[in-house]
Amino acid sequence: MKQYYKLARPDGFDFFTGQTINYREGIGKIIKCPNGDRKKGLCSSGVIHASENPNDCFVGAKTPCSAYLIEGKPVIKTMGKCGFLEMRVLSEITDLDSLFGWKYSEVINPINPFLIKTKKPTKSDIALLKHWDSVWDSIRDSVRGSVWDSIWAYTGSMFPNIKKWKYINHKEGIYPYQPCVDLWKRGFVPSFDGQIWRLHSGKDAKVVYTLDKKDC
Repeated sequence: MKQYYKLARPDGFDFFTGQTINYREGIGKIIKCPNGDRKKGLCSSGVIHASENPNDCFVGAKTPCSAYLIEGKPVIKTMGKCGFLEMRVLSEITDLDSLFGWKYSEVINPINPFLIKTKKPTKSDIALLKHWDSVWDSIRDSVRGSVWDSIWAYTGSMFPNIKKWKYINHKEGIYPYQPCVDLWKRGFVPSFDGQIWRLHSGKDAKVVYTLDKKDC
């Protein structure tokens, strides 16, 4: 019998009600839909939902979550989304980073650089800023050097399975915006006004370093 993926709340209960089915307690058992009726359709309480691709489960689920490998015979199927009247819960999947192909563990607990204690940058940090300047130069038609660029750079780093990024020439498999991510994780967020780079740090986003572009 074919295997599928099912997402539930962190405590194991279904997302739909939060109290009807506990998939963690159901490991090794057959789970049946309490009000099973395929005639109600796929997007209804008449079936239990699971997917062939774990990322398709987020239609109806969200993070944080727990994940399970199940097997069963779907009575309704649309694209990768399937509806079951019953399913057997085989096991819980704990390595969700590998399952989804992105950094789930960091997505649910992202780094906020402004919560890191205010500090002065080191020579290594300044080298990262200069590297980020060179990256910014190659994509400046599409970015403005704002704090939002740092946010997007950090967000992109959570998807390591993307090997080639648009709008910038880079070696495949190497994340081109990593210098900005490294600064972010160190507690520094760069901004640029067209001439001066600034590094902000701490809960008040204090400017702790400035660098003239001509010195990059």
